[in-house]
Amino acid sequence: MLANRRHVLAGLAILAATPAARAQSMLDATTLGVVGDTGQDQGPALQAALDQAAAAGRALQLPPGIIHVSGLDFPSDLVVQGVPGSTELTSLPDGNSMSIHDRGTLVLRDIAFASGAVGLGIVASDDITLERCRFRASAIGVSIADAGVTIINCHFSELGDAAIHAMDSRGLFISGNSIDTCGNAGIRIWRSESGADGSIVTANRISNIDWRDGGNGQNGNGINVFKADEVIVANNHIADCAFTAIRLNATRNTQVGGNTCLRSGEVAIFSEFEFSGSVIANNIIDGAATGISITNLDSGGQLAVCAGNIVRNITPNSPVNPDTIPIGIFAEAETAITGNTVQDVPGIAIAAGYGTFLRNVLISGNVISQSDIGIGVSVVDGAGPVQIGSNTVSARQHAIVGLAWSDIVEADLMANAGRHPNVSFQ
Repeated sequence: MLANRRHVLAGLAILAATPAARAQSMLDATTLGVVGDTGQDQGPALQAALDQAAAAGRALQLPPGIIHVSGLDFPSDLVVQGVPGSTELTSLPDGNSMSIHDRGTLVLRDIAFASGAVGLGIVASDDITLERCRFRASAIGVSIADAGVTIINCHFSELGDAAIHAMDSRGLFISGNSIDTCGNAGIRIWRSESGADGSIVTANRISNIDWRDGGNGQNGNGINVFKADEVIVANNHIADCAFTAIRLNATRNTQVGGNTCLRSGEVAIFSEFEFSGSVIANNIIDGAATGISITNLDSGGQLAVCAGNIVRNITPNSPVNPDTIPIGIFAEAETAITGNTVQDVPGIAIAAGYGTFLRNVLISGNVISQSDIGIGVSVVDGAGPVQIGSNTVSARQHAIVGLAWSDIVEADLMANAGRHPNVSFQ
């Protein structure tokens, strides 16, 4: 027993010494001439402190207060720690943006970045982590190009363009962040050419995304994925976006699941243009001009699963796009629309095809209520196959109709399906 007690006491002594050892391993930037709240350019002193800490293999502790800099280039193999809620790096009006260029294994923690066109630029780098950082008062909070970055538990607000803009990334992990009040976008994951991206965007809160630069969908989106394949967008809370909560454009093998999308100004979840292989499942959409749109067969858009979503409270029109019509779920090609619950649509709850743009759509096992029209299917010459079955439909006007473009040409499609060879009922 005595030996066991000695082992415990020795272990406690080691634990007690650990914080001191860690403190000794961290350089204090104030001892290296970096001071906050002076209003003077601390850039040269801070750059020297960063380089010294990296060369020594030690972390760097920044002082509290606003540290004005004329630009920084963060080195590799370093942890930089601020004082939570107090340390802010601010670019001088004529200074360069703070950047990470061709670096690796860098952690920035508890630091606020403000001012400048870009709060922090990350280029041609890998294994970069931003944790509990804050970004405000810039056009773009974090700009990423050809880099692998983890962004966790950070806060973005009052940004003129976007919180996070990534181009040709090496696979991002963006999780647990709060994004509020951005001019054009929350998170953009774009590629210059279509290709594998593999980014994961999960468990973020995004709200109040405007469309200051206008357009008909390129701006005003909470999460926008463009030409980036194999991206996962999951379990985010997205509210009050001028256009779209989640917009996929020309993507392949993209998963959108478990998101809550509230009060979107246009389409809440959009898979458009030459997309292929979109899974849109188990999302909640409450308030939008269109709930889910899986479209653009004319551009090669095809192959999707739309399953297990709740879509409700669709608005009669869009405040930003007059061409948007009230539909709960819309799809055109190689799409299974199954197991969704759609309620309160002042138009069509579930629609398949627009004119001849229709091919191989399944509408099955859905529950529809409190909508003007339950299901609408294109029946014009040249429209492709649609199969309908096992849906529960309660509609104010018509249960299932045949459409010629936007016009109802068959008010009871189920009773008169024999007139329309492209439609079959299970």
